[in-house]
Amino acid sequence: MSPTLNKIATSLQRSGAFINSLIAALTVGGQQLFSSFTFRCPCQAGKNFYYGSAYLAVPALILLMAGYALRSQVWTMTGESCCSCGPPLRRISPLERKLACLRWLGITGRAVVAPLTWLAVTLLTGTYYECAASEFASVDHYPMFDNVSASKRDEILAGFPCCQSTTPDLLLVRDEIALLHRFQSQMLGWILIALATAAVLVCSCVAQCCSPLTSLQHYYWASHLENERALFREAAEQHSRLLILQRVKKLFGFVPGSEDVRHIRIPSCQDWREVSAPSLLCMGDCLQGHYSVLGDRVDEENEEDKSRGIELKP
Repeated sequence: MSPTLNKIATSLQRSGAFINSLIAALTVGGQQLFSSFTFRCPCQAGKNFYYGSAYLAVPALILLMAGYALRSQVWTMTGESCCSCGPPLRRISPLERKLACLRWLGITGRAVVAPLTWLAVTLLTGTYYECAASEFASVDHYPMFDNVSASKRDEILAGFPCCQSTTPDLLLVRDEIALLHRFQSQMLGWILIALATAAVLVCSCVAQCCSPLTSLQHYYWASHLENERALFREAAEQHSRLLILQRVKKLFGFVPGSEDVRHIRIPSCQDWREVSAPSLLCMGDCLQGHYSVLGDRVDEENEEDKSRGIELKP
């Protein structure tokens, strides 16, 4: 990929508007496929409301939880605040509290994109709402329902979304009720879109007004966090690989890819027991942490090892 295309791709990946638009587009496509293959209104009295409401609310709730779960910042902040092996709790400054609130606001804004898109699209389509509201349509002004019992009326109304064969009079009533429900559903959808847009605008203005950082400081802060995660991930991978290579060499006598295997050794039963033993990172009150499941660990009290670090001896 050329440097220009690489820069464009990187800028798009960092663009919040592009990512939100991509999430919304994927949600719309998923909703259409989901509705086409799975939604079938039962058209039975007492079941339409629960079935239609479940298809409206449950996927939106799942998308909301997935939106939080897929954000790495959620797990980072949770681990920092809930980890028992960290330093003792200290007094949080107002600046840190405001920055944490801004981070949670940004995480929430990204997490609600998919569920709001789902609700808006389903309401604009009207299929789920029509199924859920079919039993509660008001038909008192239609003369053909004057001599019909309440249970029979509910049964007739529940069957309207399935386009069941009816008399010409009931066919006219069904079409009018379907148009009414479609109108109500679409109005709710547009109201939801308007409220969501207004909420985004208000939250953006409040975040800008309450932020302790200027726009340039916020850009620097975001870049700092991104670079910190990237560099730490790179250093952690390299450190872990070097440490594991040292443990593997101690266990087998050579490292993978080495042509010199003259010092190969057969691990003993005790070696395999130690390899199979579980090992966790910095748990409990122990000042020394197990950094490998290969039975050995770094001796942090050895000043000589501290001074020279980790070495791969030939």
